[in-house]
Amino acid sequence: MLSRLFLFLTVILILISCSKNQPVYKTSEKVNPYTLYKEAYAAFEKNDFFFANKKFTEAELNFTDVNLAAKSAIMSCFSLYGINFYEESLENIERFLKTYPADKHVVYAEYLKAIIYFEQMSDESRDLQPLLDADKQIDYFIKKFPESDYSIDLKFKKNLIQNQLAAKELYNAKFYISVQKWIPAINRLKLIVSKYDKTIFVEEALHRLVEINYLLGLEDEAKRYAKILGYNYNSSEWFKQSYKILNEDYVFNKDIPQKKTNIFKKIIKMIK
Repeated sequence: MLSRLFLFLTVILILISCSKNQPVYKTSEKVNPYTLYKEAYAAFEKNDFFFANKKFTEAELNFTDVNLAAKSAIMSCFSLYGINFYEESLENIERFLKTYPADKHVVYAEYLKAIIYFEQMSDESRDLQPLLDADKQIDYFIKKFPESDYSIDLKFKKNLIQNQLAAKELYNAKFYISVQKWIPAINRLKLIVSKYDKTIFVEEALHRLVEINYLLGLEDEAKRYAKILGYNYNSSEWFKQSYKILNEDYVFNKDIPQKKTNIFKKIIKMIK
């Protein structure tokens, strides 16, 4: 909702900037682009995005000023987004970026593209592609426009995506566990530990590695993952469950201080 509000406010600024600069334009045959833009603006204010898109597109085709044509084009992109025509909006964004590569609203177009991918993400049991598309576009935006106000919002969304990707890997790992395919399950869990170690799912991933390795008779491996889990999350329920799995004569030092990120990274290298 906040992203939609942020996008909407930006679009309002674009609309206002266009209307303030409107000169006197008279013609007998050619359609007046300002009239078209005014009609589009009125529809936009009423949330009639379908009609607004139609009129913004017509305005773009009739403007001789490239800056005003570009404004109409980006408004068309947002109008399509407003009615959840995601695919059509993305197509229009790509056309906008190719047609108006030097326009000042390119930053906004790239941001809108990231938001569209983000809003198409589903739960961990469904298609992974929208997650990957959103992650890639957000990385691209943050790298290219690090000082943009939009980067703050996308950095927050990046964290949400990382959690979602980790959840997807854990979901797959649990499926492999359920059918006793231990190697692919271990590989998925190791990926969470190495790549998504800042997500909320790393604790369970470590516990499952303890569980599987102990079941397979690989007690040294099980103890290694238990040490990592205990060192970093020794007050968590997942650590308590892992501790119960191990032999009674296995003693873990509970007085080890809480983790330091750089040390945690070094420990992670042990299991790669």
